[in-house]
Amino acid sequence: MNPFLKNLNRVEFVITYACTGQCKHCSEGDHASIGEHINGDIAAEMVGEVTGNYSIDSIMTFGGEPLLYPDAVCKIHSAGRDAGISKRQLITNGFFSRDEVKIKCVAETLVNNGVNDILLSVDAFHQETIPIKPVILFAQAIHALNAIEIQVHPAWLVSNEADNIYNRKTREILAEFDAIGISASDGNVIFPRGNALKHLSEYFDVNAPQVSPYFENPNDIKAICVNPNGEVLGGNIYKTSILEIIENYTPKTEE
Repeated sequence: MNPFLKNLNRVEFVITYACTGQCKHCSEGDHASIGEHINGDIAAEMVGEVTGNYSIDSIMTFGGEPLLYPDAVCKIHSAGRDAGISKRQLITNGFFSRDEVKIKCVAETLVNNGVNDILLSVDAFHQETIPIKPVILFAQAIHALNAIEIQVHPAWLVSNEADNIYNRKTREILAEFDAIGISASDGNVIFPRGNALKHLSEYFDVNAPQVSPYFENPNDIKAICVNPNGEVLGGNIYKTSILEIIENYTPKTEE
């Protein structure tokens, strides 16, 4: 076993970088509305390979907006369920259609294919470009099934206690979801990178040292993340078995 991944317990998939929002706080920068997406069949096969050799207790799909490609999401989570992964989490902004019938159909399909935890990205930043009505319809459809834990997952500017125009608006939006029985997680604090640094720089001390909340110790990797093009750990699951990629992984050394 590769000593750098001996504690691996989580697998993540970026389904696509395409997104239905254009959020000014996004650390990844601007997103196109269409784009490359992950191959769900190969990703699902990878889940089986990894869980056969590592004790994986968490799997996540996100984006971009992952529900632009619900089939890929469902194949991955179905494989995770079948492999016995206990936490099967989806992060979505909830806006992938305005059609109420399709929204309800996708909600049911997620339940039937093993998703058991949804974090709904809702806040002042998402709702600048994403209409709230279809997001509420999706949240209600999930909530009505009574089979998946769903919470709104806001992005806070500076901190969740800071008083600024964005956080005040976020609190108003969260109240709408609380009124229909959907609570909020602690959310996350916006990291100064990408669009956030471009549009919200006045709120950050750009000279202060910054540590990304997504930092993974390259010498003790606990979570691996697969990109839509199949890339992970310097390899590509479309070309090479994930177990071979893991076995050949070595941390990059600074020159």
